[in-house]
Amino acid sequence: MTRRTRSEDQDTVRTFEAFPPAKGSRAPFAESWWGREWLRALEESSLDSGRLQRGRTYARGGAVDRVTINRGTAAAPVHGSRRTPYRSTVRVEQLTDRQWDRLLDMIAERAANIAALLDGEMPAGLADDAAAAGVPMLPGPRDLDPECSCPDWGYPCKHAAALCYQVARLLDRDPFVLLLLRGRGERELMDELGRRNTARAAAEAAADAVSAGPAIPQARAADPAGLAFASRTELPPLPPPPPLPDRPGRGPTLVDSALPEPGVDPAALELLAADAATRARHLLAAALGDRHADNIPPVPLTEWQDAVRFAAAHPTPEVLARICSNCGRTPGELAAATHAWRHGGAASLDVLENDWTPPVARLERDREALRADWPDGKPPRLRAWRNRWTVEGRAAQLRLGRDGLWYPYTKDGTTWRPAGPPDADPAIVLSALLDP
Repeated sequence: MTRRTRSEDQDTVRTFEAFPPAKGSRAPFAESWWGREWLRALEESSLDSGRLQRGRTYARGGAVDRVTINRGTAAAPVHGSRRTPYRSTVRVEQLTDRQWDRLLDMIAERAANIAALLDGEMPAGLADDAAAAGVPMLPGPRDLDPECSCPDWGYPCKHAAALCYQVARLLDRDPFVLLLLRGRGERELMDELGRRNTARAAAEAAADAVSAGPAIPQARAADPAGLAFASRTELPPLPPPPPLPDRPGRGPTLVDSALPEPGVDPAALELLAADAATRARHLLAAALGDRHADNIPPVPLTEWQDAVRFAAAHPTPEVLARICSNCGRTPGELAAATHAWRHGGAASLDVLENDWTPPVARLERDREALRADWPDGKPPRLRAWRNRWTVEGRAAQLRLGRDGLWYPYTKDGTTWRPAGPPDADPAIVLSALLDP
């Protein structure tokens, strides 16, 4: 039997101090996508949404003591109705050695994966690739196994649910917590990744030496591109990216210049050039950002969506009048559309113009969360229709978008109009809407 060292024990047993009470807070338990996936697994596997609601209340009230994360287990004392706290745990199935081998290969393939983990990020592409290869980094429904010393046989009970909500906060701060729950500590992982990188570099160097073959003729050595391809060595490094300009560039001045093509509107052409410069700067800023690798390619806009985007970026009377004329929309319709666009782009515009039927489980879960997060536990009465919740007696409404966010609306006469930015927590949106 292998004797474990003290440093190995410290790497695979981590204890986190209790979170301070946050009664009345409506902040989400998880902001990272992997933290939200943990909560989704919890909430979709629960047999009682009421116990989840009480678990959130316990967690925000500071009932969960110090949390200890071990291989495959999270545990903490959770204070309940009696003087002595209960002992709550949640177990997660550990990955097999074969699964870890595949996962480590995937992480080592890209230096960006290691850099992201060290920066406290979980690469979404890595999790997707791992799942496709049969390595479940993230737990799914029924993958969490909660236990508690209390007499409640709920699945999970409110004490174990409170622990799970606090674990989501830990995952937000450190993705290595998730990897430890799956069976490996941070130091062990980084040591193994270092060994794999060294072995990979040595193998590539040996392959290059074999494939290089005889010396390259002098005539081709003068050609850098020919030299690189002939020797099959690494290509020369790319030049550094351009710096981000302080503001978009100014397009050409065309109003007073002679245009070769008749029928071209110089002012409109200048505006299109300015818009292209603005969008180019936005794309460059995204490419130079820290999370450029996580950027999702933009979905092509419809003609109407692009018109609304253009109007939101250039809200001059001439632009608005031309768009209304060309698109057959009234000024009021365009004003509401541009207002919606500024709060969430195409997703927000879809919420303004279309209704849809969300899954019943999602609506029930958000309604329970709203009741649990409201200060007195009694939120305003709501009339529900499809993806819309209207506050009884108030010109206020919440609309759930297909992006999973709740959008606030107010009624102006007979027309509902966007009233602010969206949020995943309906309590945050509703409280801001009723108490601006």
